[in-house]
Amino acid sequence: MTVSADKSWPDEIFQTILRHDIRQVAYVPDAGHSRLIDRCLENADLVTVPLTTEEEGVALLAGAWLGGDRGLLLMQSSGVGNCINMFSLTRVCRLPLLILVTMRGESGEFNPWQVPMGQNTAALLTTAGIEPSVVDDSQDLARTVDRVAQSVFEKRTAAAVLISQRILGVKSFEE
Repeated sequence: MTVSADKSWPDEIFQTILRHDIRQVAYVPDAGHSRLIDRCLENADLVTVPLTTEEEGVALLAGAWLGGDRGLLLMQSSGVGNCINMFSLTRVCRLPLLILVTMRGESGEFNPWQVPMGQNTAALLTTAGIEPSVVDDSQDLARTVDRVAQSVFEKRTAAAVLISQRILGVKSFEE
């Protein structure tokens, strides 16, 4: 599997995480987030938790907030579908939830199973009461994450930054 991508955005996002005093990062392993995950794992001040399913991250970060920590959930667009029911926890309890979503199913996607969720991610998040911000230019990514993080933690709401395949590059499997 190869990913062709702009390599600088994960480092910029990592600095944004630190500026917003985020202390817990939950993730399902994902090639699109791999550099950011590695940066988080290298930092002893962050609790970095691998998940078996994305909805575990919603509960984990709700508990982190109740314990006094800010958190971040990293997932792929297909994981949004796994979380629809669990998103009600943050909505009903007014708990902040910051999500970074690497998109699949956009233009150039080789895997037809990724397309339906990729095409519906933003609409499903909106329906679940989570404000999506779609970013398709790496120059805008850190600024968007910064703005969204500030809003999430000040207003105790949920929001997601959707990182387009234009930033990540299109995945392909080589023989």
